[in-house]
Amino acid sequence: MIRLQGYTINILMGIAAVTLVGLAHADMLDGYTLQIIMLIGINCVFATSLNLVNGYMGEFSCGHGGFMCVGAYVGSLLSVMFFGDSKLFGTALFPPDLAPFLFPLVLLGAMFAAALAGLIVALPSFKTRDDYLAIITIAANYIIISIIENIDAIGGPRGFSGMTKTVNAMRDFIDLPWMLIWTLIGVFVCVMVIRRLMTSTYGKGISAICQNEVAAEMMGVNTNRVKIMAFMVSSGLGGLSGALYAHVYGYVNAQTFGLLKSTEGLVMVYLGGMGSISGVLMAAIAFTLLVEVLRFVLPWLNTALHSINLLPSSYQVDQIWTWVFIPLMLILLMHRRPEGLLGNRELTDIFPSLKRWFTLK
Repeated sequence: MIRLQGYTINILMGIAAVTLVGLAHADMLDGYTLQIIMLIGINCVFATSLNLVNGYMGEFSCGHGGFMCVGAYVGSLLSVMFFGDSKLFGTALFPPDLAPFLFPLVLLGAMFAAALAGLIVALPSFKTRDDYLAIITIAANYIIISIIENIDAIGGPRGFSGMTKTVNAMRDFIDLPWMLIWTLIGVFVCVMVIRRLMTSTYGKGISAICQNEVAAEMMGVNTNRVKIMAFMVSSGLGGLSGALYAHVYGYVNAQTFGLLKSTEGLVMVYLGGMGSISGVLMAAIAFTLLVEVLRFVLPWLNTALHSINLLPSSYQVDQIWTWVFIPLMLILLMHRRPEGLLGNRELTDIFPSLKRWFTLK
């Protein structure tokens, strides 16, 4: 009998993805539900990529939203240049029928640009850690946003749009939920890249830096090279999440990727557990759903409190309270379980019986 244990999880994930795409294609998922699913996938890529630096390498990067911003804008510009007629680039370089086949080039270009930005940030971080690295990455986040907002050719503070033409071109070629497909592929690629990286020689170097950078260098680890590689992979995958975000929503604005977006990534990483892929994925799903639940709960809570006269009529419980409840939840979690939901463990460590589904025989 053929043993499929090592590949079962991939088969099950493939079946789940095909089922999800089939439901979307059959219009059994409304637009809102589909958008939430894609946002979950984008957050999974964003948080997992940040986990490489903050979790596995033990650094403290606080400006990951800047790399997402680079990927979003570069991906948008390439998309419009390739497949959409615009005032900025003129006639499209390629016919719309090629959009499904050349769209990976858009994502790769966004990843390359974000990785290059990660390289620029990594260079001054060789001799810094902890709070100093946090300051550098926060500054980089602000610099990226300020530069983009001052380039009027790409919209400046007004933002940039036009990516919907690419999505429509793919849909005209074959009527499929293309952005759902690309988002699912992005999640799979991100998880596999980080998983393969952390089981490689470079991954052992990353773990060694996390434990003790001086000792790692004494043992022969080229810490500068490992840091550059980790930052570039992390920022490149962050750029992938930005490119997906731009095409899912069809519009980007630099302020979307400010310090609040970087904070969202930190919440997901520390909620799931630093150095745990499965923990961060679970946290990204839970965080996205929690934000959406609060979007409906807060108006109801506002009405209920006013009806029983617990709040003045002039005071409103609006969406700004989302960022009161979520940090409060994180504070309680850090107090009770500072290592996060799974710590540095995977689900297979907590449930050993799952290893036969995840491990090649």
